[in-house]
Amino acid sequence: MLEAQRSRDNDGLFETAQQGTFDDLVVAIWRTYTRPEQLSRVRGFFHVAGLAAYSPENFREFIDSLDDLTKILASLAEREGLGAEEALTTASVTIAAIRGLFRQEVLTPAGHSKDAVALILRMSKGQSVSRTHPGP
Repeated sequence: MLEAQRSRDNDGLFETAQQGTFDDLVVAIWRTYTRPEQLSRVRGFFHVAGLAAYSPENFREFIDSLDDLTKILASLAEREGLGAEEALTTASVTIAAIRGLFRQEVLTPAGHSKDAVALILRMSKGQSVSRTHPGP
């Protein structure tokens, strides 16, 4: 059931990707899954991901579908001028950051997520970010 719901969501997100930019898709992903009525589905995603970690052979289809949005983001990044390898890395890190923020929203909603999404977008463009402490 989760796969069918994600597939429907992804169809809508793929439409955004066809007409939009990398940033547009990141924002669309965030808005799609952070609506209050989606909270139980986000929880379900992490529940199934946890089960898949313990028994990947039983969740192969779910695991294989996890890169769908990454691939679309990578193609947008390439369309915007990144090389294939850099585009895939940028997309992978972006999806990992978004999923981390989703987990934070589920466990400890703090209201800082919009700022974090803006930071993800700046980082994906190679723009500098201010540091709170010195160091490499």
